[in-house]
Amino acid sequence: MDTEKNYEGFTVDEGKKEIITQTISLCIWFAFILFLSGNWFWIGGWIFALWFIGLTLARNIYLHRKDPELLKERSMKPGTGNQKGWDKYLMYIIGAIFITWFLIMPLDAQRFAWTTNFPVWLQVVGGILLVISFFFSYRAYTDNTFLSPLVRIQTERKQKVVSTGVYGFVRHPLYLGDALFFIGTPLLLGSKYGLILGVVMLFIIAVRIVGEEKMLVEDLEGYSDYQNKVKNRLIPFLW
Repeated sequence: MDTEKNYEGFTVDEGKKEIITQTISLCIWFAFILFLSGNWFWIGGWIFALWFIGLTLARNIYLHRKDPELLKERSMKPGTGNQKGWDKYLMYIIGAIFITWFLIMPLDAQRFAWTTNFPVWLQVVGGILLVISFFFSYRAYTDNTFLSPLVRIQTERKQKVVSTGVYGFVRHPLYLGDALFFIGTPLLLGSKYGLILGVVMLFIIAVRIVGEEKMLVEDLEGYSDYQNKVKNRLIPFLW
Protein backbone atom coordinates (compact mmCIF):
# COMPACT_ATOMS: atom_id res chain seq x y z
CA MET A 1 0.00 0.00 0.00
CA ASP A 2 1.29 3.45 -0.87
CA THR A 3 2.11 5.25 2.37
CA GLU A 4 1.56 8.58 0.67
CA LYS A 5 -2.02 7.82 -0.27
CA ASN A 6 -4.55 10.12 1.37
CA TYR A 7 -8.03 9.31 2.60
CA GLU A 8 -9.49 12.81 2.70
CA GLY A 9 -6.35 14.18 4.35
CA PHE A 10 -5.64 11.12 6.52
CA THR A 11 -2.49 9.31 5.38
CA VAL A 12 -1.54 5.73 6.11
CA ASP A 13 1.59 6.98 7.89
CA GLU A 14 -0.65 9.00 10.21
CA GLY A 15 -2.55 5.78 10.90
CA LYS A 16 0.69 4.04 11.92
CA LYS A 17 1.59 6.89 14.23
CA GLU A 18 -1.84 6.76 15.83
CA ILE A 19 -1.51 3.01 16.48
CA ILE A 20 1.90 3.48 18.11
CA THR A 21 0.72 6.47 20.14
CA GLN A 22 -2.36 4.65 21.39
CA THR A 23 -0.34 1.57 22.35
CA ILE A 24 2.17 3.60 24.35
CA SER A 25 -0.64 5.57 26.00
CA LEU A 26 -2.44 2.37 26.99
CA CYS A 27 0.73 0.87 28.49
CA ILE A 28 1.28 4.02 30.55
CA TRP A 29 -2.37 4.07 31.59
CA PHE A 30 -2.35 0.47 32.78
CA ALA A 31 0.94 0.99 34.62
CA PHE A 32 -0.88 3.78 36.47
CA ILE A 33 -3.81 1.44 37.20
CA LEU A 34 -1.45 -1.14 38.70
CA PHE A 35 0.20 1.62 40.71
CA LEU A 36 -3.20 2.66 42.08
CA SER A 37 -3.93 -0.94 43.03
CA GLY A 38 -0.77 -1.08 45.13
CA ASN A 39 -0.06 -4.54 43.74
CA TRP A 40 2.18 -4.84 40.67
CA PHE A 41 1.49 -8.59 40.64
CA TRP A 42 -2.30 -8.25 40.52
CA ILE A 43 -3.25 -11.13 38.23
CA GLY A 44 -6.70 -9.79 37.39
CA GLY A 45 -5.24 -6.40 36.54
CA TRP A 46 -2.68 -7.92 34.20
CA ILE A 47 -5.28 -10.10 32.47
CA PHE A 48 -7.52 -7.08 31.93
CA ALA A 49 -4.62 -4.93 30.70
CA LEU A 50 -3.51 -7.55 28.17
CA TRP A 51 -7.11 -8.02 27.02
CA PHE A 52 -7.71 -4.31 26.52
CA ILE A 53 -4.39 -3.64 24.79
CA GLY A 54 -4.88 -6.73 22.62
CA LEU A 55 -8.35 -5.64 21.51
CA THR A 56 -7.20 -2.09 20.77
CA LEU A 57 -4.17 -3.29 18.79
CA ALA A 58 -6.16 -5.89 16.84
CA ARG A 59 -8.80 -3.31 15.95
CA ASN A 60 -6.37 -0.58 14.93
CA ILE A 61 -4.10 -2.88 12.92
CA TYR A 62 -7.14 -4.19 11.05
CA LEU A 63 -8.38 -0.66 10.32
CA HIS A 64 -4.92 0.50 9.28
CA ARG A 65 -4.54 -2.35 6.80
CA LYS A 66 -8.10 -2.89 5.58
CA ASP A 67 -10.21 0.18 6.28
CA PRO A 68 -8.21 3.42 6.75
CA GLU A 69 -11.30 5.50 6.03
CA LEU A 70 -12.94 4.05 9.13
CA LEU A 71 -9.73 4.63 11.09
CA LYS A 72 -10.03 8.29 10.14
CA GLU A 73 -13.70 8.28 11.11
CA ARG A 74 -12.87 6.77 14.51
CA SER A 75 -10.42 9.61 15.16
CA MET A 76 -13.13 12.27 14.92
CA LYS A 77 -13.60 14.43 18.01
CA PRO A 78 -16.89 15.28 19.74
CA GLY A 79 -18.63 18.22 18.10
CA THR A 80 -17.15 17.66 14.64
CA GLY A 81 -18.94 16.66 11.47
CA ASN A 82 -22.72 16.72 11.71
CA GLN A 83 -22.85 15.01 15.09
CA LYS A 84 -26.13 15.42 16.93
CA GLY A 85 -25.82 18.13 19.55
CA TRP A 86 -27.22 16.01 22.38
CA ASP A 87 -24.69 13.28 21.63
CA LYS A 88 -21.72 15.61 22.10
CA TYR A 89 -22.75 16.30 25.70
CA LEU A 90 -23.61 12.65 26.30
CA MET A 91 -20.10 11.69 25.18
CA TYR A 92 -18.59 14.01 27.80
CA ILE A 93 -20.75 12.35 30.47
CA ILE A 94 -19.71 8.90 29.23
CA GLY A 95 -16.05 9.92 29.29
CA ALA A 96 -16.24 11.22 32.86
CA ILE A 97 -17.99 8.08 34.16
CA PHE A 98 -15.61 5.84 32.19
CA ILE A 99 -12.53 7.41 33.79
CA THR A 100 -14.13 7.18 37.24
CA TRP A 101 -15.01 3.54 36.57
CA PHE A 102 -11.46 2.76 35.49
CA LEU A 103 -9.93 4.41 38.55
CA ILE A 104 -12.27 3.09 41.21
CA MET A 105 -11.82 -0.62 40.40
CA PRO A 106 -8.13 -0.97 41.42
CA LEU A 107 -8.82 1.10 44.55
CA ASP A 108 -11.84 -1.04 45.42
CA ALA A 109 -10.53 -4.48 44.54
CA GLN A 110 -6.94 -4.10 45.76
CA ARG A 111 -5.64 -1.01 47.55
CA PHE A 112 -8.51 -0.41 49.99
CA ALA A 113 -10.30 -3.77 49.56
CA TRP A 114 -13.77 -2.24 49.87
CA THR A 115 -15.06 -5.37 48.17
CA THR A 116 -14.24 -8.51 50.14
CA ASN A 117 -14.91 -12.23 49.67
CA PHE A 118 -15.70 -11.83 45.98
CA PRO A 119 -16.51 -15.31 44.59
CA VAL A 120 -13.88 -16.80 42.30
CA TRP A 121 -16.57 -18.26 40.05
CA LEU A 122 -17.88 -14.74 39.37
CA GLN A 123 -14.38 -13.66 38.37
CA VAL A 124 -14.30 -16.59 35.94
CA VAL A 125 -17.68 -15.49 34.54
CA GLY A 126 -16.21 -11.99 34.09
CA GLY A 127 -13.33 -13.41 32.08
CA ILE A 128 -15.73 -15.35 29.86
CA LEU A 129 -17.82 -12.21 29.26
CA LEU A 130 -14.69 -10.37 28.17
CA VAL A 131 -13.88 -13.09 25.64
CA ILE A 132 -17.37 -12.75 24.16
CA SER A 133 -17.03 -8.96 24.29
CA PHE A 134 -13.81 -9.19 22.27
CA PHE A 135 -15.62 -11.12 19.55
CA PHE A 136 -18.52 -8.70 19.14
CA SER A 137 -16.35 -5.59 19.47
CA TYR A 138 -13.84 -6.74 16.87
CA ARG A 139 -16.42 -8.10 14.43
CA ALA A 140 -18.44 -4.88 14.59
CA TYR A 141 -15.42 -3.09 13.08
CA THR A 142 -14.79 -5.69 10.40
CA ASP A 143 -18.47 -5.90 9.40
CA ASN A 144 -19.38 -2.19 9.38
CA THR A 145 -17.20 0.38 7.66
CA PHE A 146 -19.54 3.15 8.88
CA LEU A 147 -18.95 2.48 12.58
CA SER A 148 -18.54 6.08 13.72
CA PRO A 149 -17.92 7.00 17.39
CA LEU A 150 -20.33 9.92 16.86
CA VAL A 151 -24.08 9.82 16.35
CA ARG A 152 -24.18 11.26 12.84
CA ILE A 153 -25.04 10.35 9.25
CA GLN A 154 -21.91 10.05 7.11
CA THR A 155 -23.29 11.65 3.98
CA GLU A 156 -19.78 12.30 2.64
CA ARG A 157 -19.12 8.54 2.70
CA LYS A 158 -22.54 7.60 1.28
CA GLN A 159 -23.48 5.69 4.42
CA LYS A 160 -25.84 2.76 4.00
CA VAL A 161 -27.44 0.16 6.26
CA VAL A 162 -25.26 -2.82 7.20
CA SER A 163 -27.23 -5.96 8.01
CA THR A 164 -24.71 -8.80 7.58
CA GLY A 165 -22.32 -10.52 9.98
CA VAL A 166 -22.92 -9.65 13.63
CA TYR A 167 -25.37 -6.99 12.45
CA GLY A 168 -27.71 -9.85 11.59
CA PHE A 169 -27.68 -10.88 15.27
CA VAL A 170 -28.45 -7.55 16.99
CA ARG A 171 -28.68 -4.05 15.56
CA HIS A 172 -25.90 -2.68 17.77
CA PRO A 173 -23.22 -5.37 18.22
CA LEU A 174 -20.53 -2.88 19.26
CA TYR A 175 -22.75 -1.71 22.11
CA LEU A 176 -23.31 -5.36 23.00
CA GLY A 177 -19.54 -5.77 23.21
CA ASP A 178 -19.39 -2.63 25.35
CA ALA A 179 -22.14 -3.93 27.65
CA LEU A 180 -20.28 -7.21 28.19
CA PHE A 181 -17.11 -5.18 28.79
CA PHE A 182 -18.68 -2.98 31.48
CA ILE A 183 -20.07 -6.00 33.33
CA GLY A 184 -17.28 -8.50 32.69
CA THR A 185 -14.43 -6.23 33.79
CA PRO A 186 -15.58 -5.52 37.37
CA LEU A 187 -16.53 -9.18 37.76
CA LEU A 188 -13.05 -10.26 36.64
CA LEU A 189 -11.38 -7.72 38.93
CA GLY A 190 -13.71 -8.33 41.86
CA SER A 191 -15.07 -4.80 42.30
CA LYS A 192 -18.67 -4.20 43.41
CA TYR A 193 -18.34 -0.44 42.90
CA GLY A 194 -17.04 -1.03 39.40
CA LEU A 195 -20.07 -3.24 38.80
CA ILE A 196 -22.44 -0.49 40.00
CA LEU A 197 -20.85 2.04 37.63
CA GLY A 198 -20.91 -0.59 34.88
CA VAL A 199 -24.69 -0.85 35.26
CA VAL A 200 -24.91 2.95 35.05
CA MET A 201 -22.94 2.79 31.79
CA LEU A 202 -25.41 0.18 30.47
CA PHE A 203 -28.26 2.60 31.13
CA ILE A 204 -26.43 5.38 29.27
CA ILE A 205 -25.75 3.02 26.35
CA ALA A 206 -29.47 2.25 26.18
CA VAL A 207 -30.32 5.97 26.13
CA ARG A 208 -27.81 6.56 23.34
CA ILE A 209 -29.20 3.66 21.31
CA VAL A 210 -32.71 5.11 21.48
CA GLY A 211 -31.50 8.52 20.30
CA GLU A 212 -29.29 7.04 17.60
CA GLU A 213 -32.06 4.86 16.20
CA LYS A 214 -34.41 7.84 16.04
CA MET A 215 -31.85 9.58 13.82
CA LEU A 216 -31.25 6.48 11.69
CA VAL A 217 -34.96 5.93 11.05
CA GLU A 218 -35.41 9.55 10.02
CA ASP A 219 -32.23 10.05 8.00
CA LEU A 220 -30.87 6.70 6.75
CA GLU A 221 -32.72 5.00 3.93
CA GLY A 222 -33.61 1.38 4.62
CA TYR A 223 -33.12 1.46 8.39
CA SER A 224 -36.81 0.87 9.14
CA ASP A 225 -36.70 -2.27 6.99
CA TYR A 226 -33.58 -3.37 8.87
CA GLN A 227 -35.44 -2.94 12.18
CA ASN A 228 -38.14 -5.27 10.88
CA LYS A 229 -35.51 -7.82 9.84
CA VAL A 230 -33.38 -7.72 13.01
CA LYS A 231 -35.75 -7.30 15.94
CA ASN A 232 -33.38 -6.76 18.87
CA ARG A 233 -31.32 -3.64 19.51
CA LEU A 234 -28.86 -4.94 22.10
CA ILE A 235 -29.99 -7.99 24.08
CA PRO A 236 -31.02 -11.05 22.03
CA PHE A 237 -34.66 -12.07 22.53
CA LEU A 238 -35.22 -9.25 25.04
CA TRP A 239 -34.53 -5.70 23.76
